[in-house]
Amino acid sequence: MTILILFFATFVFFLAVDFVALSYFIKPIFARDIGPLMLDELRLLPAFFFYAFLVAVVIWFVSWPAMSAGKSLWWVFGNAALLGAAAYGTYEFTNYAVLKDWTATLVVTDLCWGTVLTGGSAAFGVLVARYFA
Repeated sequence: MTILILFFATFVFFLAVDFVALSYFIKPIFARDIGPLMLDELRLLPAFFFYAFLVAVVIWFVSWPAMSAGKSLWWVFGNAALLGAAAYGTYEFTNYAVLKDWTATLVVTDLCWGTVLTGGSAAFGVLVARYFA
């Protein structure tokens, strides 16, 4: 049951916070730099699968071990942030390497955001799971 709480809390937090950030902060930067390449409507299924997979990986490598070993929330945040940086960095640096209109601003913005979002989501999920465990 704890693993379900951990996943649900992390996933919902991730989606909710990312929705707000994407809508009001990140999307305008992307629209400015690569607007003509963007879809009018987001493809929700691929986004859902990425988020669910990333959260599952973070839980496997960070959150669940932290629950078992009693690691601090700072430990959770830092280790999950590293996984977030790897995931978002792969996307951003690959695009920057191969797409002519991709900018350094996009790389820095999304990489920093994904790093903080992943770390914060994991810490929140562990906090909630510990509360209910």
